[in-house]
Amino acid sequence: MKILVTGGAGFIGSHLVDELIKQGHNVKIYDNLQPQVHGKNRKAPEYLNKKAEFINADILDKDAFYEALRGVDVLFHQAALVGVGQSMYEIARYTQTNAFGAAIVLDVIANKKHNLKKMIVASSMSIYGEGKYKCKKCGIVNPYLRTEKQLKSKQWKMICPCCGKTLEPAATDELKPLHPTSIYAINKRDHEEMFLAVGKAYKIPAVALRYFNVYGPRQALSNPYTGVCAIFSSRILNNNNPVIFEDGLQTRDFVHVADIAKANILAMQKEEADYEVFNVGSGEAISILKIAETLIAKLKGKGSLKPEIKNEFRQGDIRHCFSDISKINKKLGFKPSISFNKGVDDLIEWVKKQTCEDKVMQAMSELEKRGLA
Repeated sequence: MKILVTGGAGFIGSHLVDELIKQGHNVKIYDNLQPQVHGKNRKAPEYLNKKAEFINADILDKDAFYEALRGVDVLFHQAALVGVGQSMYEIARYTQTNAFGAAIVLDVIANKKHNLKKMIVASSMSIYGEGKYKCKKCGIVNPYLRTEKQLKSKQWKMICPCCGKTLEPAATDELKPLHPTSIYAINKRDHEEMFLAVGKAYKIPAVALRYFNVYGPRQALSNPYTGVCAIFSSRILNNNNPVIFEDGLQTRDFVHVADIAKANILAMQKEEADYEVFNVGSGEAISILKIAETLIAKLKGKGSLKPEIKNEFRQGDIRHCFSDISKINKKLGFKPSISFNKGVDDLIEWVKKQTCEDKVMQAMSELEKRGLA
């Protein structure tokens, strides 16, 4: 099949491209090589698959996208600006690229001739806001963010809004109400809803995949707004302590990029995926503190550096969110194949070969200046 991957030069997109080519598909990469990811010179990365056709163009360029779409059977829309914190002060840029970029793509699909048979769009666990919780007294609870008063008193645990008891985190499924807490998260919610709505209206099967915390080789280490594994790795490579907000016991779900590529392939292949949304994660919760300690031990050795726990908070941060992957397992047969203990070695092997600029404190300064941290 002929396949177009927007954002195909990026971290996740490039791994997806490799897997598609490995399976014998004809692949086009559509990417504008964002400087924050690829450097000021916008140089195509060395890992870019030479067997794919590369189109250097912006997602906002309607004519360029239409040309790229000609003859394409399947579209994977991965293109997006990534960064929860940055999205809260570069609101227009994020919304233009993410939400309006998706609108450009769908406008072309709605109004131009094409051969498109399926669309898969990258969504995000960030659209959930807080994860799902259990209360011993009240049962399942889907709380909003913790109050400013609670956070200022450094009471980090989630409290039941009904009875005031401490909540226990539970796996978050696709039926949980969506409470996005950043512009980036709102953009991603828009992404999936727009693709599903247009897909249904024009009878083009669409699938939305809600990625949890993706890690692995090729993540932009010099981008201080990317995933936490890359941010911590950047700090450690530059002999700086990784910085952790709250007490470090907040948990996330870390899924290897190879498993993300695998889920995308299944979404393309399986009719059971059509017009559905799916979590893509490991199904396991790992504390941010453990992530930092593991990366320090593997990159520098135990005792060389230590996590800097700030006991402070950032606006919009959540306490716990990890995935319930029973739906994607049942409908598509997806099972994560790489545990964090195995996948982190894959990440470390790649990180050790990289040089990067640590811009984390600069990013934190931007957030603090605006009262976001």
